Amino acid sequence: MAGFATRGFAPEEGHYAVDIATAAGTPVRSIGDGYVVMAGRTKGGGQAIAVQHAQGYLSFYKHNRRLSKDVGDRVEAREVIAESGNSGEMTTGPHLHMELWRDGLAQNPAAYFIEE
Repeated sequence: MAGFATRGFAPEEGHYAVDIATAAGTPVRSIGDGYVVMAGRTKGGGQAIAVQHAQGYLSFYKHNRRLSKDVGDRVEAREVIAESGNSGEMTTGPHLHMELWRDGLAQNPAAYFIEE
């Protein structure tokens, strides 16, 4: 994803994600193969989408302006699942808030970003 990190993974501060500042409308891609298990609006995270992956991994992508997939859709690694945006109450500008969980424990998603 084109952009730059504005806030890193900081679980001690309650931030279980990496925030990437990027222009609204930038393609958001799944970090891996899986199934969409949540796609819709949330109060704080705006338009959000979650993908369940193998081995207990679950990825969340928040603050999108548009979602490209629905619950139950199968997605492949690097497939476009949304467009970045500025939706939700907990945002200060266009960015992607990306969380990664494994078996219910927050993981640092930074290692899963690929420079384009």
